[in-house]
Amino acid sequence: MKQKKRNINVAVISDVHLGTYGCHAEELVKYLKSIHPQKLILNGDIIDIWQFNKNYWPKAHMQVIKQVCSLIARGTEVYYITGNHDELLRKFSGFKIGGFEIVNKITLELEGKRAWIFHGDVFDVTMQHSKWLTKLGSIGYDLLILLNKFTNNLSEKLGRGKFSFSKKIKDGVKIAVKYINDFEETVAQIAIRNKFDYVICGHIHQPEIRKIKMGESEVTYLNSGDWIENLTALEYNHGEWSLYRYKSIEPETIPFSDQEVEMLSTEEIFKQLIMEFNFTPNTI
Repeated sequence: MKQKKRNINVAVISDVHLGTYGCHAEELVKYLKSIHPQKLILNGDIIDIWQFNKNYWPKAHMQVIKQVCSLIARGTEVYYITGNHDELLRKFSGFKIGGFEIVNKITLELEGKRAWIFHGDVFDVTMQHSKWLTKLGSIGYDLLILLNKFTNNLSEKLGRGKFSFSKKIKDGVKIAVKYINDFEETVAQIAIRNKFDYVICGHIHQPEIRKIKMGESEVTYLNSGDWIENLTALEYNHGEWSLYRYKSIEPETIPFSDQEVEMLSTEEIFKQLIMEFNFTPNTI
């Protein structure tokens, strides 16, 4: 039985990191196939260009690109906001084809309220002053994800369930908690100063919706999380924001064959990317 799509005004996803071992591409495709948004905001770090040279690109990762193109063909406006892991795309800011546009940030008017949407790496002190350290950490994080997958397979066989090394480390280290709080407060302060009602980020992989007050003013801070550990998205509908958390969809609804984990060469990847973006509005 074909799943009925949910109509949404705006959907926001970020930090997918296509091209890395931790990316949950199959789950993301299932989510994208379950919705029909008027606007889809890809809020940075969708393709992990930093680690692209490892030549890891399963077919499931290409399915994400195909599904985004399918949404565009059905009338969805798609904005690709650049992040730090896909910062090479910043030179193409302003590029537009059909319903697809590459931007560095975007503001939306939502029923009389103003939303400011950007990735968030511009407020990362480490990114600004020690990019090499951030890239090294990214490689270590990906290796940690691989180790996590191995231990989870073993843990499930022993009947002990799954757990996340990286999430445990991030949640338990006080410095990381302080960094997240500082990030959110800084973003909120600038949004309030510029009279925005909503400020929407990614980057720190921490899904959140909360009001932040500063004196007499307040702003709603939102973070779309990621598709590495949290598998979350932000959705705006009927004047309200909500945080979507992925739950398993029946495999017979949106099937994936075993062949879809087959690796593609770099040449095949770029050839398919070009083919996918060479679409017409009538293509379904």
